[in-house]
Amino acid sequence: MTLNTAKLTLAATIVGISCGVAIAQDAPPPTPVTVVTLQAEDTTLTTTLPGRVVASAVAEVRPQVNGIIQERLFDEGADVEFGDPLYKIDDATYEAELAQAEASVAQAQANLDATTKEAERFATLLDRNVTSAQSYDDAIAARDAASAGLQLAQAQLQTARINLDRTTIRAQLTGSLGRSLTTQGALVTAGQAEPLATIRQLDPVYVDVTQSAADIIRWRRGHTDQELGDADRTVELILADGAPYEQTGQLTAAEPHVDELTGVVVLRLEFDNPDRLLLPGMYVQVEMPQGVVENVILAPQEGITRDRRGQPTALVVNDENVVEQRMLTVLRDSGNHWIVTEGLEDGDRLIVAGFQKIAVGATVAPQERGAETTDASAAQN
Repeated sequence: MTLNTAKLTLAATIVGISCGVAIAQDAPPPTPVTVVTLQAEDTTLTTTLPGRVVASAVAEVRPQVNGIIQERLFDEGADVEFGDPLYKIDDATYEAELAQAEASVAQAQANLDATTKEAERFATLLDRNVTSAQSYDDAIAARDAASAGLQLAQAQLQTARINLDRTTIRAQLTGSLGRSLTTQGALVTAGQAEPLATIRQLDPVYVDVTQSAADIIRWRRGHTDQELGDADRTVELILADGAPYEQTGQLTAAEPHVDELTGVVVLRLEFDNPDRLLLPGMYVQVEMPQGVVENVILAPQEGITRDRRGQPTALVVNDENVVEQRMLTVLRDSGNHWIVTEGLEDGDRLIVAGFQKIAVGATVAPQERGAETTDASAAQN
């Protein structure tokens, strides 16, 4: 090898080494992505049913006697106990009737006393053979008639007392009163169609929901019990604003009738309502348990996409930090997760953020979701 050839070879080697170093320096680092490590678990399937809140008890306040309303004895919207006075009706007429009934009782009692003595006198005369048996029988009949007259007068007296007591209209239910539907000075009649006010019991409350007849058949046959096993059977409530209700409920009854037009059955659920948050007529949604699926993956919805055919897919990071694509079988949604039965396994790292800048086969730098916040806080400290 000549001197010139050696120089050329050395120069080429140096150039090659320099180019390799430059290429190594220009290579981009792995793209950071956020992942969630998945875990297989058993989950309870639920169904969402629409429903309406119903008061557990309702009492419409109506008068039982006729008269003029003299006074309203409650505050509108207040809570009342059984027997609390609500309205006062003018009782002058009923006091007079009571006095008349008391006088009738006194008169009947005096008549009974007189006929009793008369019957005793005739009994003595009959023993002496001074009077006839007919006269004695007439005396006994008069005494018995007077006794019956006293009982009738006493019954009328009791009726008069009841009517007088009913001039004070009282609460027949413990609960919450709404607005008054009558005013002072209004004429009311016994058993009128229009209530004076309405009392509603709001703790607990009922929620009436509708469910298909097919689902009811499953409940009746016990299949739902087999599917649920030892799973949580409490019923959850979703309010009109989408927020969950703090209290859980229980199924208490099912209407033994299927609607001919809709093919649904009305179910009644009971919920505690200590804060009076649930009001009658309010629209709600109920999450009812339907069954349990075992060994499935709850994948965050932000990590699942669909291809052009609508098939759900996911990007995962393997042990070499290389991106892989998985074709999934999704059963249904569960909150903000998808229930995946095939395609994902326990321990898979699902990409949930940063996948817009990566492709299948690319090497990435995975970071567990939530860890990036911890690292940022540590760096600030």
